[in-house]
Amino acid sequence: MNLILQYLYANLFIFVNMLDSTSFLTRLKSILDHYELSSSAFADAINVQRSSISHLLKGRNKPSLEFIMKIDEAFSEVDLQWLLYGTGTFPKTSNKIAPTEQKVEVKNFDKKNKRSLDRIVIFYSDGTFEDYIGS
Repeated sequence: MNLILQYLYANLFIFVNMLDSTSFLTRLKSILDHYELSSSAFADAINVQRSSISHLLKGRNKPSLEFIMKIDEAFSEVDLQWLLYGTGTFPKTSNKIAPTEQKVEVKNFDKKNKRSLDRIVIFYSDGTFEDYIGS
């Protein structure tokens, strides 16, 4: 297994040096837009210095192998083939799920103010949500 990883890293390193920076930057900006992240928040998410993102976006530097692998590890929806070659789709899977409506029998919970629960919306960290409508 270790030999396979070394082979992949070696070939990826060669590719990174030949990477079309303009196309890569376009895909990188697509990731930022999709997750609605600033460059600083993105840098924090993949645990790199904020200046490295700035240098990449300005075209000053090319992405390192380590940088590309950190994106791959941090964002499961980013397909490595799409990130490097522009082939395939992004996102790999859609976390944007249509809300589910479920009727939930709810009793008055605030008798003092005579209010009843009408609706509960639960938001998950992956961008999905569930919508519960009271009866």
